[in-house]
Amino acid sequence: MKTIIVISRHINLNKEVIGILKGIYNLVQLEDINRLFDVCFTEPPDLILLDTNVLNTRLSAAISNLKSDPLFAHLPILIVIDTVDQIKGISLRSIIDDYLIAPFDIHDLTFRMDLCTLRAQKILETNPLTRLPGNITIIKEIQRRIDTDSLFSFAYADLDHFKPFNDRYGFSRGDEVIRMTARLISNIIKIKGPEESFVGHIGGDDFVFIITGVENIDTVCSELCANFDEIIQSFYDPEERAKAFIEALDRDGKRRTFPLLTLSIGIAHNKHKGFSHYGQVSEIASEMKKHAKTFTGSRYMIDRRTK
Repeated sequence: MKTIIVISRHINLNKEVIGILKGIYNLVQLEDINRLFDVCFTEPPDLILLDTNVLNTRLSAAISNLKSDPLFAHLPILIVIDTVDQIKGISLRSIIDDYLIAPFDIHDLTFRMDLCTLRAQKILETNPLTRLPGNITIIKEIQRRIDTDSLFSFAYADLDHFKPFNDRYGFSRGDEVIRMTARLISNIIKIKGPEESFVGHIGGDDFVFIITGVENIDTVCSELCANFDEIIQSFYDPEERAKAFIEALDRDGKRRTFPLLTLSIGIAHNKHKGFSHYGQVSEIASEMKKHAKTFTGSRYMIDRRTK
């Protein structure tokens, strides 16, 4: 059940409305603004529902301070106003997610509340660098396919020698490589993958993609590796591109040479064996990826075991 903080004098959000909302959400009615931070930390809300009739300088400052905290930066705020002109004079316009004009239908209110929380959830589950779905969505997508007995291939990809590249060229160029990899995977999946394919970004240089069925996985991974090896050349300075290696410090602080970036992909599928938990899929794909890394150059490995 979603937790909603309500700040109101029962003008627009009267007792009848509050009573209906209590049957749908875990409602926390806040009367003392000084307790806003404490309440949010004790029972993190999914949304703040604010009646502008209670809005004053102290409350505006309290909400602004709350939203400036990274933990609550994506906490949605839905305000209830009397007229559309009222929105122009509100100091919180930059941090308000939506508004509703009173009087309103209760179904409109709950729809707006659910829409706000859904948008916030999508933002939190999206990698800020690549805008691809993150861990929570990835796990849900794997488990959904398991639970619906869908035939699928799950691929786990990462970049080889990314840390020394980052150390040599800096995080800015490293981020460019990450964005390029995300676009490359997404484009090839879009062109070569069947419908309902999925691409996600675990974080750092780790990506996943899911393809419906098993027929296209070889083609997709082969094209990914070939295109990556071609494109990655442009991210190196001419001298190092010609040498096909860079010099950087290893994890022991010793200077050594490292090959150009390559892509390693491990693939698990459920054609020959069933899964009951997303962790089983991830474990096999990780094993295959580790095996792919024992070869030079970009490489993919598919689990072809039947048991």
